[in-house]
Amino acid sequence: MSEYFLSRITIKNLSKSYGNVNAITKFSVEIASGMFLVLLGPSGCGKTTIIKSIAGLIEPTEGQIYIDNILINNLPPKDRDVAMVFQSYALYPHMSVYDNIAFPLKMRKLSKHEIKNKVENTANLLEITPFLKRKPKELSGGQMQRVALARALVRNPKLFLMDEPLSNLDAKLRMQMRTEIKKLQKKIGITTIYITHDQIEAMSMADQIIVMNKGVIQQIGSPHVIYYQPTNLFVANFIGSPPMNFLKFRISQTSENFTLYSSQIAIKLPKINLPLLKDIKSDSEIVLGIRPKDIVIDDKKNTNERDTLSLKGKLLFTELLGDEVIYEIKLENNSIIKVSSNTENFNYKQNHDFDLIVKYKNIHFFDSISEQRLF
Repeated sequence: MSEYFLSRITIKNLSKSYGNVNAITKFSVEIASGMFLVLLGPSGCGKTTIIKSIAGLIEPTEGQIYIDNILINNLPPKDRDVAMVFQSYALYPHMSVYDNIAFPLKMRKLSKHEIKNKVENTANLLEITPFLKRKPKELSGGQMQRVALARALVRNPKLFLMDEPLSNLDAKLRMQMRTEIKKLQKKIGITTIYITHDQIEAMSMADQIIVMNKGVIQQIGSPHVIYYQPTNLFVANFIGSPPMNFLKFRISQTSENFTLYSSQIAIKLPKINLPLLKDIKSDSEIVLGIRPKDIVIDDKKNTNERDTLSLKGKLLFTELLGDEVIYEIKLENNSIIKVSSNTENFNYKQNHDFDLIVKYKNIHFFDSISEQRLF
């Protein structure tokens, strides 16, 4: 059984304003014990404001924060039992690794024996025992990050807060460290809130993701739900690499069918879509969202019109990414889309004419005004 606390976090209507600027607005969430929650969004969306409010470094304008049903709003930071790791490791350069890790325990006036046991156990957990006598300047970026994690974990906090801890590492080390952090969190079971603007980090590490924009929650869900059922255009565009393609169409309705039209393109939707479109007014504008990987190059022209949408386009640009190639294609209505494919048939030249197909089940429909998901 883990020696770390398994704490439940409840945040109700948390808001923070700076004059007329709202950093966060009515942020509410229940975080189960042992969950790895990722706050995901662009810079300036309020992620850091939230965890600084939890840690007591910022006083929220309104709202309540509970750890295990205990209101902590009025507790000083030192009494909240929350550990925080920043993107800058914030290690003391004049201290050894051992003393850096031991520092919060010395501040609590633990005995030398207790400190030694806790430091050694935590160093062993993070596989940094060989470095305990070194100074931070003698460590690599990944080793310094492990020391920062150890210093946060050594005092067995109730909650672990991580503010973009991998942003200073190179791409290969970031990939390695995100795997190690996830494994570590699962091993010790500590409730964790992790901040990132990197959607790949979020998708690979999180139990649950909160996607934010301009201080407002856009969607809460598992990585699978966030990716396959984005609740609005912002989430659909933010999640996925390359980003989702968006095509605007107007919709005309007769008694028996719906047709999407845009400039040179007219698409008659199959009857399986009729129940889903019954509340959409004729001549309304809707947005079709299609992920690049869901678009198939139909060289053999074996389209089944009953369950697929067909498009035609011309190749503008090709980007080779190892075992994947990204084609930038201009459609008949002058929209530009990207298609992701393997490199098996990497022999298309500029201005090559494409026949493309997409299964209707892989198309996301959004309202162009509200930007909310229709189905």
